[in-house]
Order: sequence, then structure tokens, then C-alpha cells
Amino acid sequence: MKKLIAMAAIAASCSIPATQAFAACTAWSGTAGGYTDTKNPILLVHGVSGFSTVGGLIGYFHTIPLNLCRSGADVKVASVSAFNYSEQRGQQLADDINNNRYGGGKFNIMAHSQGAPTSRAAITFDASRNAWGGGRIASVTSVHGVNKGSKTADALNGLIPTQVQGGVAALANAVGGLINVLSGANHSQDALSALKTLTTNGTNDLNSRHGYGVSSGYCTNDRATQVSVRGNNVKLYSWSGDRVLTNVLDVTDPFLGITSLPFGWEQSDGLVSECSQRMGYYIGARAANHVDAVNHLFGARELWHDPISMYRQQANRLKNEGL
Repeated sequence: MKKLIAMAAIAASCSIPATQAFAACTAWSGTAGGYTDTKNPILLVHGVSGFSTVGGLIGYFHTIPLNLCRSGADVKVASVSAFNYSEQRGQQLADDINNNRYGGGKFNIMAHSQGAPTSRAAITFDASRNAWGGGRIASVTSVHGVNKGSKTADALNGLIPTQVQGGVAALANAVGGLINVLSGANHSQDALSALKTLTTNGTNDLNSRHGYGVSSGYCTNDRATQVSVRGNNVKLYSWSGDRVLTNVLDVTDPFLGITSLPFGWEQSDGLVSECSQRMGYYIGARAANHVDAVNHLFGARELWHDPISMYRQQANRLKNEGL
């Protein structure tokens, strides 16, 4: 039974799908000054098992770039390792930003799931690459981010027997390698490291070096909403989800029902507790699960919640704050 739960949980964490015809886009003609016309481009950062786009047809953030660009935003979609330590992914992200892979200037990062700790690590590495005050990250918004660890990762780490860890890791690494081939990326893959970095202990270790906007306690409200790293000011935001089963037509909901078991009665989005998702200025919790947060599966979601509107509202917030 434990092996069954473990395999189902792995399937759920790897099934956060990624379908969208638009990986990146520029502001539509005539939308200057529009609702989402931020000063700095928006850079979307994927979570574990994710990628930017496959062949220009399959992407991670379903229709979200399009819906930001149609009212003035310039949107880029990052590509880092599908499976690896958050710190390693953060180094990749900072390197790509500073090598102008996504263009010049500063960026407003919106990061889903493991993308949140990845982006917090990138703040440190980005600042170290630039002169005092010259960092390239203007803001980080955590979307259902793993900011205080995941009890699902804790459970998985304890459930997978040592003797089969190598086989499980090889399978997941192969998936990551396939993602590399299909997406045109060339990132190292380390599935066991990805699992360990998302545990409570692994996240606490990362937070000891890159704990920007994270509270001192598990669910306390002493989060910094802005940090200065080597003179570079970065504003921090987050929103969370507190539902697991949101749409009977969404085939990922049953998997999230299984991965939510370690949380007991605690509110979660199926993979991350509501408290763990908080970072910086907390926008609040919405009726969404971990997959809904990126408008999947194919837009199947809770009837009264539109995840796209969250990205649009946040872009407008950034615009109004001069970011």
C-alpha cells in the first residue's frame, strides 16, 4: 500500500501538465499603458517536472502569457532543470537572466511551485553577478510556492525504499532528459535532489541562505515584503490555494487527493500547505489546487475561480507600483 501511495504521488507531482500554444509573447499592438503593461517584462518560472514549451505547442502556463500580453505585458518563460535542487535551478535562472537569454533589463518573476524557492535563490546569485545595486530581478511573486517545505515531499522521502530509490531516480531523470530533448534545453537532472530540496528539512536548509520573504515560524506573519541584496531592491509577493478537488472533469484531481493525505485536516492545494505557500506580501488564498494555479488541466478548475485573473491582477499591481 505504501508503495502504491508513493507511486501515485510521484505520478501526480510529475503530471502537472503543460499545454499552451504560446510560450512567450510581446505586448499586442495598441496596448501601451494597458492593464498589464508593467515597466519590466514578466518572467514566468516553472516548478518541478516543468518546462517552458515543447515544440512551441506544449507549455507549462496554459494561456497565461497570451492573456498578459493582450493588455500590454511583455512575457518571457524561463527554462531550468525539470528535476534538481532549488539552489541549482536558481543558479541556472540567474545565469540565463544575466546572459540575456530573455533580453536585457530587469524582470518581474512570477514563479509556480518549486519555481518560488528557485527564484529566491536566483536573487542571491543575480546580485553577486552585478555591481552594487545592479541586480536584474525587480520582484518575485510566488504562486502556490514551496516556501516552507511540503509534507507530501516529506512523506515521499520516507516512503520510497532505499533499494529502489536509484530506479525511481533513473526513471524521473529520463523524463527530465526527454523534456530537455523536446524543449531544446540542456539542463542537468537530479530527481532525488529535487525531492529532498522540497522536504521541510531541505527547504529550511535553502531558506538559511535564501530566505527572502519567508516567515521565521511555520505560519507566522513576520514576512519581509521587500529585501535589498547587495543594494538591489526586490519586492516580494505571493498567493496560495486551499482546495484539492475542484473539478470532476480534471483527471489530475484524484492524484492530488492522494498527495494531500499527509496534510490531514490542514488546508493545502494538494501538494503544498496554505501556510507554506505564503511569502512576502500575501495576496491571499484562492479556491484552487496546485495544478489549477497554472490554469490546468486545460483550464478545468473550480467554477468561481479564474487563475488567469490572478496573474492579470498581479501584473496590474506591479504596474501601479512602478515595476
